[in-house]
Amino acid sequence: MFRRRGGKGEGFNAYENLQQEEKSLFPKLTDNLFFIRNSLVHTEDLIIHQISETESLFFIESLVDSKEISDKVLTRIMDRDNEIVCDQKITNLYEMTNLLLDGYALFISESRTYAAAFNSAALEKRTIQEPLSEKILKGSHAGFIENLDTNIQLVRKAVKNPKLLVRYMTLGERSRTKVAVIYLEDLANDDIINELFRRLSYAKVDYIQSPGHIQEFIEDETYSPFPQMLNTERPDRVVANLMEGRFAIIADGSPTAMIAPINFFAFIQTPDDYNNRWLIGTFLTLFRTMSIMIAIGLPSLYIAVVSFHYEIIPFELVLALKGTLEFVPVPPIIEAVSMLIILELLSEAATRLPSPIAQTIGVVGGLVIGTAVVEANLVSNSMVVVVALTAVASYALPITEMGTTIRLLSFPLMVASSLFGLVGIVFGLMIILLHLCKLESFGTPYFTPLAPFKFSENKDTIIRLPLWKFIKRPTGPRPKDIVRTGHPRGWKKDE
Repeated sequence: MFRRRGGKGEGFNAYENLQQEEKSLFPKLTDNLFFIRNSLVHTEDLIIHQISETESLFFIESLVDSKEISDKVLTRIMDRDNEIVCDQKITNLYEMTNLLLDGYALFISESRTYAAAFNSAALEKRTIQEPLSEKILKGSHAGFIENLDTNIQLVRKAVKNPKLLVRYMTLGERSRTKVAVIYLEDLANDDIINELFRRLSYAKVDYIQSPGHIQEFIEDETYSPFPQMLNTERPDRVVANLMEGRFAIIADGSPTAMIAPINFFAFIQTPDDYNNRWLIGTFLTLFRTMSIMIAIGLPSLYIAVVSFHYEIIPFELVLALKGTLEFVPVPPIIEAVSMLIILELLSEAATRLPSPIAQTIGVVGGLVIGTAVVEANLVSNSMVVVVALTAVASYALPITEMGTTIRLLSFPLMVASSLFGLVGIVFGLMIILLHLCKLESFGTPYFTPLAPFKFSENKDTIIRLPLWKFIKRPTGPRPKDIVRTGHPRGWKKDE
């Protein structure tokens, strides 16, 4: 667990200190224009309107709305009396260059010690739609898009709270991507927020496209197969985690938000669990937990049984398995690994191809390959069934990153089972469990509330109790206010 490093806001101040550069305006207009042209390497889409010998308006043509320039910016400049009505007053030439790249128009006059900045960015964005990878049956069907302002608006619409704090920063030495960190100031732990900005201050990289690029710079254990930050495109999922004292990171140009600190059980929960009654939510969560066990353990269990432990299965089933394996020339481990590799190839091809072709590849490829390998006696019928069940179970998880991790871990377990049988599976699962108990996300135990075990917090893990029983917030993120606003149901039947 990390130690406290200074007081409130120190991590953010450390980040800001690394970003500060100062260059005041030159007295002469020509010197200012020369500096800006050089800063933008004389790009030809930099437009300069010479209004007079001492005044100029300039902007990057490809980033601004031309109608906004003519209707708003030029009108304000021409109709000015003394002061100009603008969005910002800038005195730093480096900051002017950055604003130009954000779609601002700048007006410089030798009679003023500042440049007037006008936000005239061209707003090209797609419609708000439900994320394809996180669909639900009940509840909000809104999803993040590639516009940072729109994404923050979606969060603010759901949380009309003055304590919701948004902090902007710029990451990427060359891409200069705008990133927002969002959290509730009266809930999020100051030590965790300071630690986040401290880690971000060391993220020196040329290019940042999405929060996923940031993740490897700030996560606790880079070499762990388990994701230590939750990636989502759903505003309702972000809001639910903010209400528990966590923070979210959203980058401009990406529809994905990154949430931390997080625990393992957040990856098997969906908004549908809370949009339905608690019995249905529990039923669905139990099935997803069972799908993890099937995806990670079924292939290795099959290999151990047919290779070492025939005696633990009924005699009639032994005869059936013997019939399917009799003419297969390769050992079960080769069968399983080959079929799982083929499955991953089909999945990857279906993901990258256009939808109509992907459906054809998925159906035809699966049927043709599955039928062909069985008829050629390269793989047994029982192995095809096992691999198919494994695939279905792994895709049942709501977060694709965790599903991929589970499929990945099934490979070393299959090797262990082929060498040592059930003993190899037990030792493999023990190693995975020990790793989960040791893992942390920003100082929060990854397997909480099971390790360390907290009985009172197991109301929302594998089994979900009614919402009115959630009196306290989870202690994992160490929120400032542990008690949720409100009380249990309060009323009694026939009262």
